[in-house]
Amino acid sequence: MNDNPIQIKDTTANPAPLGLLGFGMTTVLLNLHNAGFYELNSMILGMGIFYGGIAQIIAGIMEWKKKNTFAATAFISYGCFWLTFVTLVVLPKMVTGIVPAKPEAMAAFLGLWGVFTAVMFVGTLKLSRALQFVFASLTVLFFLLVAVKLGENPALEHFTGYEGIVCGLAAIYTGLAQVLNELYGRTVLPLGQPK
Repeated sequence: MNDNPIQIKDTTANPAPLGLLGFGMTTVLLNLHNAGFYELNSMILGMGIFYGGIAQIIAGIMEWKKKNTFAATAFISYGCFWLTFVTLVVLPKMVTGIVPAKPEAMAAFLGLWGVFTAVMFVGTLKLSRALQFVFASLTVLFFLLVAVKLGENPALEHFTGYEGIVCGLAAIYTGLAQVLNELYGRTVLPLGQPK
C-alpha cells in the first residue's frame, strides 16, 4: 500500500483572460449604448449570451478546476448576470404574458449585483491593482445604474455609460496584460501586484 499520493502538476492554461475579456468587451459594448452611441440591439444581446455569458461561465468552470474560488465565483456569477440581462430584455418580447421588469425591479436587481461586487472588491485587495480597479469601477457602475433606473435621467445614463466603458476597458486591459505577460515571460503590461 502506497501512502504517498501522486501529485499531478496543473499544466492547463490560465482561464482568467478569457473571463476578463468576455466581461470587458461585452461591458464596453453595452455601455456605448448607455452613453448614447446606439440603441440596445442584437449585437449587444448576442455578445451578452455568448461572450459575456457562456465564455465567462466556461472560464469560471476552468477556474473551479484550478481550485480558484474567487475567480470561479466571479466568472460564473457575471456570466449568469449577462444571460439574465439578455433574458430580461428578450423574454417579454418572445412570450405573451411575461411582464417586462419595471424600473424599480431593475434597480433592485442591479443593486444586489452592486452589493455582491462590492464584497468581491474586498477580495481583490489581495490581488492585483488592475483587478482592484475593475471591481471598484464595476461597483460604482452598478450603483450608478440603480440611480439611472430610479431617476430616469438621460444625462446620468450617458455619464454612467462612460463610466461603464472605463470599467470594461480596464477588464480588457487586465485580460490582455495577463496573456502578453505570460506569453513573453515578463511584464509587458503592468498589473500592479500587491505588496
